[in-house]
Amino acid sequence: MSILSLKNITLVKGEKTILHDITLDIWEGYVHAVVGPNGAGKSSLAAVIMGLSGFRDITGDILFENRSIVSLSVDARARLGITLAWQEPARFEGISVFEYIRFSAKRKTLEDVRKALQLLGLDPDRYARRKVDQTLSGGERKRVELAAIAAMEPKLVLLDEPDSGVDIEAVERIFAMIQALKEKGTTVVLITHSAEVLKQADHAFLLCNGSLVRKGETARILPYFARECYPCVHPNAPVLKEVEAV
Repeated sequence: MSILSLKNITLVKGEKTILHDITLDIWEGYVHAVVGPNGAGKSSLAAVIMGLSGFRDITGDILFENRSIVSLSVDARARLGITLAWQEPARFEGISVFEYIRFSAKRKTLEDVRKALQLLGLDPDRYARRKVDQTLSGGERKRVELAAIAAMEPKLVLLDEPDSGVDIEAVERIFAMIQALKEKGTTVVLITHSAEVLKQADHAFLLCNGSLVRKGETARILPYFARECYPCVHPNAPVLKEVEAV
């Protein structure tokens, strides 16, 4: 069953077509990946789904739980259970980590905040009282934001480059968080140009130059993305290299 369906989505900015006639279905309860080189249209697609400013003037339709949401605001889409984690996490100056996570959490208990922090490898006793500001590194802020999403338990989460700006240990924690969300019934969409992130998905969509060029199980998309989509006219085509099978 599809929780989200995009129907012939086209996005044009100025004279440039950013997304061209994208049609795809996101199955409920699965981890999906939208993969492709930088500039392929992946983050723009996430912004269109979330309804961000500058990404609402589209043609086509977006159905969430069989309901069109193209006319809905970002806040209205969030109330339906859709959320987006930015590649560069937002700052909320002055608010504590505890307050930030509890504000988003499905259940507002201290224990849920602690569990969310622990899931992302952050010691609650060290981080709960810290401020979400410049005293946190970019990687720490990213993990705090993802902890808030874990506590939120949304119906659908879009994770834009979830491995960006964090170390290897944190990446492993983020991968565990993705699987934990899936186990709780959240549908996850990973926006990525990383083969390692792609491997966390059950199903994937390959974008290039704003078009959907292939879709299928991750094991089918991974070698195509890494080795076979050549020659490619895209200026940010991935470097040709061998990639381990899923």
